[in-house]
Amino acid sequence: MVAEQDGRDQDRPVLITGGAGFIGANLAHRLLAEGRSVLVYDNLSRPGSRQNLQWLLEQHRGRVQVEVADVRDRQALRRAVQPAGQVYHLAAQVAVTTSLVDPISDFEINAGGALNLLEALRALPDPPPVIFTSTNKVYGALEDLRLVRGQTRYEPAELSVRACGIAEDRPLDFHSPYGCSKGAAELYVRDYARTFGVPTVVFRMSCIYGPRQFGTEDQGWVAHFLIRAIEGEPIIVYGDGLQVRDLLYVDDLVDALLLAGQYVHVLSGRAFNIGGGPDHTTSLLELIDLIAELRGARPEVRFGAWRQGDQRYYVSNTTRFSAVTGWAPKVGVREGVEQLYQWLLESRGILPVPRRAAKAVS
Repeated sequence: MVAEQDGRDQDRPVLITGGAGFIGANLAHRLLAEGRSVLVYDNLSRPGSRQNLQWLLEQHRGRVQVEVADVRDRQALRRAVQPAGQVYHLAAQVAVTTSLVDPISDFEINAGGALNLLEALRALPDPPPVIFTSTNKVYGALEDLRLVRGQTRYEPAELSVRACGIAEDRPLDFHSPYGCSKGAAELYVRDYARTFGVPTVVFRMSCIYGPRQFGTEDQGWVAHFLIRAIEGEPIIVYGDGLQVRDLLYVDDLVDALLLAGQYVHVLSGRAFNIGGGPDHTTSLLELIDLIAELRGARPEVRFGAWRQGDQRYYVSNTTRFSAVTGWAPKVGVREGVEQLYQWLLESRGILPVPRRAAKAVS
C-alpha cells in the first residue's frame, strides 16, 4: 500500500505540542534534520523541557519556531494551527500519580487540551492531519489477564498473548483519572475524523525510553532507574518487580510517528498499539539486573506497595500498524538501555564506562 502524500504539507511547518518534551524534542530534531520547519508549542513545565528546548535551538538555530504556551490556551492554539501542515499532539499531563492528586487539572490538560486543539483544527478550511499519543492505560489494569509467576517476571497463561501481546480489540477500561482523561481525549480525536473529517491517528503507547529523557519516579521509569543508580540513590520498586513491559526506543517511535504522518489518510480515525512488542520486553527486576551489569555494581533496591491501577503485564501487539506501514522496532532492549545510560553519563559530564570494564552480575 502506498502512502498518500500532500506536497503542500512539506512546505508548511510541523506543529508539535509538547515539542520540548522527551519525545517531542526527538521528533523535532529528526524533522529539522530532514529540512522541515517545526513549531515547538510547549509550556515548559515538564522537568528537562527547558534543556531540551535549548538543545534544539543550538542544533537548529534559526529554523525552529517556539511558542511558549499551554494547551488550555485556546487563543494560542488557534494561532499555532494556522500555518501548520501537520500536527503531532504530544502535550499532556503524563503521570497517574499526579492525576490522583489533582484530577481536574489532569482532565483540563489531557481531555480539554485535546478538544481545544481539535476545535482549532476544525475551524480551518482544510484541517491538517493530527497524530495523537495516547496510552496503554486505556486498557485498565488488565486484572482478568491470567498470569504465570516466574522467577524474574510474569508471563501470560494464554500462549497467543504471550506470543503476540495485547491487541487493539481488547476492551477499553479506563482506570485512574489519567486513564480517563487520556481515554476521553482519544475518543474525541478518533470521532473528529469520523464526524468532522479531521484526519487523525491515535497511538496507544507502551514504555518509551531513550536520550533526552529526564525520567522521574512518576513517569519515564527506565531513565529514572538509571538516574538513581548513577547518583547512588536507592531504586524504589512498587510491587514485586515482576511487572513486564515492552520497551520502545525513541528513535523507533519517531520512525512510527513519521510513518503515521505519511499514511494518515489510510489510517485516519483508527487507534494503534505502539511499543516494542514481545521481542523487546523486560521486567523491572530484569532491568535492574541489566543496570547492575552496566555499572559493575548492583544498585540498592527497596520495595513499596503496589500502585493503583498498575498493570502486572502489558506488551503491545503492533501487527495492525506494521501491516499497513511496514514498521518494526530496530533497537533491542540491551542496546537501547546502554545508549540511554551513556547519554545520561555524558549529560552529567561523567566519562562513559567502557563496555569491556563492565562486570557481569550473576
